[in-house]
Amino acid sequence: MNRTLFFIALTVVLFGIDWYVWQALRFVIRNLSQPTQRWITLAYWGFTSLTLFAYVMMQFLPADFFNRVTRTFIIAGIAIPYFSKLLIVFFLVIDDIRRLLQWIVSYFIPSVAPVAPVNPVNSVERSIPRSQFLETTALVAGTALMGTFVFGILSGAHDYRIRRVKVVLKNLPKAFHGMKIAQLSDIHSGSFFNKTAVKGGVEMLLREKPDIAFFTGDLVNDRAVEVKDYINIFEKIKAPLGVHSTLGNHDYGDYYQWGSQQEKNQNLANLKKAHELLGWNLMLDENRAIRVDNEEIGLIGIQNWGAGNFAKYGNLEKAYQGAEDYPVKILLSHDPSHWRAQVLPKYNDIDLAFAGHTHGMQFGVEVAGIKWSPVQYRYKEWAGLYTENNQHLYVNRGFGYLGYPGRVGILPEITIIELVRG
Repeated sequence: MNRTLFFIALTVVLFGIDWYVWQALRFVIRNLSQPTQRWITLAYWGFTSLTLFAYVMMQFLPADFFNRVTRTFIIAGIAIPYFSKLLIVFFLVIDDIRRLLQWIVSYFIPSVAPVAPVNPVNSVERSIPRSQFLETTALVAGTALMGTFVFGILSGAHDYRIRRVKVVLKNLPKAFHGMKIAQLSDIHSGSFFNKTAVKGGVEMLLREKPDIAFFTGDLVNDRAVEVKDYINIFEKIKAPLGVHSTLGNHDYGDYYQWGSQQEKNQNLANLKKAHELLGWNLMLDENRAIRVDNEEIGLIGIQNWGAGNFAKYGNLEKAYQGAEDYPVKILLSHDPSHWRAQVLPKYNDIDLAFAGHTHGMQFGVEVAGIKWSPVQYRYKEWAGLYTENNQHLYVNRGFGYLGYPGRVGILPEITIIELVRG
């Protein structure tokens, strides 16, 4: 199917969803006064027309017509209402299946046909009435979901949380006992829309006074230029033992349509330069010693390596060479799937790995011991600390956001890990 046919088909589907939801809304408001019904009708179709217009506009305007943030908000303004309407459709389909089954039964056994409603909306409902409960439930659920997504933008996007974790390492040198590590991941500077809030998040990290800091990839969405306005904020992140970083899948510009391979290569070079400007020690398939009081541990950093269809730029074998004798080895690797795919099977002396990438899908539940997100069906390790055979992985939930400019339930994270001798 070519792009034009797909556009037409999707437009028809979206309008079909709008019309289907309208039938439920019309049924629920049928007993209100005529002026009230008219206002609700105007509000619904006015908002729906605006949403459809935005969708059509985005199909015909060039990709760079709006800046990245504006484009993100327009897309969110289209997607959020339709996700909410799809939830409404789910309940409506249940009601329509119920009505269909009733109709089939009443067709073959007329004696069980339902009594006609007092104020039928249409001829079908004279014999098979709609369920007031299901229609109302559908509309309430859809409205609540839309409100939740909007709240996630207004409040959740920059509601930074510090998560403190102690990790016991059996071979940890005495000088490193109690060492405090700060981790950031998935900044995605091209998505930010509140510079003051971002600055506040960095200040929260600095108040923790970490001994060392790690950044585990995705500084930008696609282009190095996105971080330009935030250099003066993130360059303030300092630690006595340095700030060490690696690259994530978005840092390579693989998801952007470049004019040439040379242009893409230059973008990556500019991104590496940005790490230098920030004062971060970018690790590209290499290792280095971290020394405290004549004792040392090894830090290994690789380029992005993800299981499945994600880019595999990293070379752990190369990065590991020369690190064999460190009593404790710490790995920086953006994608948590790397831990299970390569680290656990081949490198049982890598004690602790840091990753990000999943964002916790920016949507889920973490309350009263309950931890759930749709992303867990794609990643076994997706947020928090995981331990297997004395090897540990910590997956940061991300500092920024991508696509949906907000967070619901899975809030942006600043990780503070304390190393403890076992």
